[in-house]
Amino acid sequence: MTDTATGTIAADITERLTAALSPTRLEVINESAQHRGHLGDDGTGESHFRVIVESAAFAGQSRVARQRLVNRALADLLAARIHALAIQAKAPGE
Repeated sequence: MTDTATGTIAADITERLTAALSPTRLEVINESAQHRGHLGDDGTGESHFRVIVESAAFAGQSRVARQRLVNRALADLLAARIHALAIQAKAPGE
């Protein structure tokens, strides 16, 4: 089961992606419970996330370029606090 994330890291993800990409749609889903006890589970309940983000910044960009924009906005969180991040990035109208 996935839950719309409401924890501290989820709030940081939301804030950073909003500032960097001005999304028209943004969902941050905490999938950590699906990975409880697995490698990368730090016990906080905030280690694995999925983001669904729609932004005009993605128009004309490849899938890899879109993921790089998301990763750049979250770089320090990915380095220290997030074990896994699944990204669905679309431009408006896609």
